[in-house]
Amino acid sequence: MDGQDPQLRKALAAASTTRDVVIAADGLSALPGVLERAAPAGSYAIVADANTWEAAGARLAAMLKSAAVPLDAPFVLAGRPRVKASAEISRDLAASLRAGKALPIAVGSGVVNDLVKHAAEKAGTPYVCVPTAASMDGYAASGAALREGGFKRTLPCAAPVAIVADLDVIAAAPPIMAAWGYGDLAGKLVAGIDWIMADALGEEALNPAPFATVQDNLAAWLGNPEGIRGGDRAALEGLMRGLVMSGLAMQAHGNSRPASGSDHQFAHLWEMEEITVDAQPVSHGACVGLGCLSMLAAYEWLQRQDVAAIDPAKLALDAPSAGTLQARAAASFPLSFMAANAAVEIAAKGNDPDIVERRLRALQRTWPDILAYLRGRLPKADTVRQWLDTVGGPSTAAAIGISRDKHAWDYSRARLIRRRFTGLDVLHDLGVLEIAVRDLFAPDGFWDAARAAA
Repeated sequence: MDGQDPQLRKALAAASTTRDVVIAADGLSALPGVLERAAPAGSYAIVADANTWEAAGARLAAMLKSAAVPLDAPFVLAGRPRVKASAEISRDLAASLRAGKALPIAVGSGVVNDLVKHAAEKAGTPYVCVPTAASMDGYAASGAALREGGFKRTLPCAAPVAIVADLDVIAAAPPIMAAWGYGDLAGKLVAGIDWIMADALGEEALNPAPFATVQDNLAAWLGNPEGIRGGDRAALEGLMRGLVMSGLAMQAHGNSRPASGSDHQFAHLWEMEEITVDAQPVSHGACVGLGCLSMLAAYEWLQRQDVAAIDPAKLALDAPSAGTLQARAAASFPLSFMAANAAVEIAAKGNDPDIVERRLRALQRTWPDILAYLRGRLPKADTVRQWLDTVGGPSTAAAIGISRDKHAWDYSRARLIRRRFTGLDVLHDLGVLEIAVRDLFAPDGFWDAARAAA
């Protein structure tokens, strides 16, 4: 365990699965001891793709052999231009792991980790994770985001029992991958206020310890975008620590609420639509970063509204009926599997007039405290836009191939794809979601200013 950090030690104590984390320069050299402490097994098998085998896998194999750690033949996953996040590939890997009985060591970034995580679950074995880039928060999270039958979903499976991140390896990864991780971590700004909203309005109780694990440290983790872009080890360590601790918070809470809100609703929408730039899928972290900006701008708009003056009973009666919402869901998604999923999710939101009125009365009652959090804890949207620019990530939807009109439409569409209650639902209950979007995309609105700055 990284015994120098009491916050990490506390997060590990609360996590459901992960028991050991090392984030350090020359971190690979700690792996034999970590395996002995956290993942004893008769033999081990490294799983990588062609790129991550070259980045760290081959060196790790040689090091483990010299330490007399028993190794089976490695699995080097093939794919063009890269290995796919496919449940079918994972099931094939699981069959091989069952046959060989080796404990897998995932050496890679998001896709490799998710494939091994799911395969280990299917094979009935724990696994160890060796990240090769600070690119996303899923290393320590339960569940694997894989495509199955054309639909990308999070499949249930346990997190790794140990994570060993070598900062020299992390720093050698393409800098854009750290920018993706930074975007994923920035999304926690929105996840935090979304959870506060859901708690205040009686939709989902806030769990103080996992909330604090992420939110109390977030400003420090995001505080040096220049250093992250430049490969500074201390800055990358903070980024990696934030990504790992976000996953540990999800383990402690039992789902992704501590680290995923309306920011991820935008991201999931765009990922399911398979948006691309230069024929390559846009990364998860890039999508989350844009989702974060989208919602920070919306929350700034909400701060300017007179919530005390609303009439909850009238707004509740004016809310769209269940039938209208179902029709809206069907019309919002040309892809049939997305429309069907949205119909199920929107039905679970709770849109009966009495429910909407209850939420709005709670919003009025708690608004002063919410407003204090918004003004005291959330950075301005334009500040975060500058951070994303500095770290080298996209800061406008156009940069990830999304038009102005589609981006504006996606505020309402993102609300429909997940039942999780977020700021998008607050704007919807208030009857102002379309008005907010109109203002954000007006000639003097946030998004025109952001495009001009970019």
